[in-house]
Amino acid sequence: MSVDEQAASTQTTPYLAAGELAGITRLVDEFYVNMDTLPEAKTIRNMHPEDLTESRKKLTYFLSGWLGGPRLFQEHYGPISIPGAHKRFPIGYEERDAWLLCMQRALAVQPYSDELKDYLLAALSIPAERVREVNAGEF
Repeated sequence: MSVDEQAASTQTTPYLAAGELAGITRLVDEFYVNMDTLPEAKTIRNMHPEDLTESRKKLTYFLSGWLGGPRLFQEHYGPISIPGAHKRFPIGYEERDAWLLCMQRALAVQPYSDELKDYLLAALSIPAERVREVNAGEF
């Protein structure tokens, strides 16, 4: 094995570090448990259908590609604009923070390294803020 091949074999994507599709699915399941149970998430829970099956699938598929794995969302649903997908909802600071709280709590119970948990929360804060910026002025 060459030095380049050795270096490549020791590098990992966030997708692999998160446990691939099975690990991402566990994260998303925990995220939606939080959305269902945390009082702070009531407003954003009410923006979702009662049956969260499709919401779970979409978030799992999105995170798969976003973390460097298979681009399942695009394969199944086509291109995505995160702010555009949420345009019909009034999303301000409270809603953004509730979403991030659900994700923070979901990340906390995953068997990920602290570095990965911190990275994912920081990285997910960027599109969460973008959704707030784009959608807050709509309502």
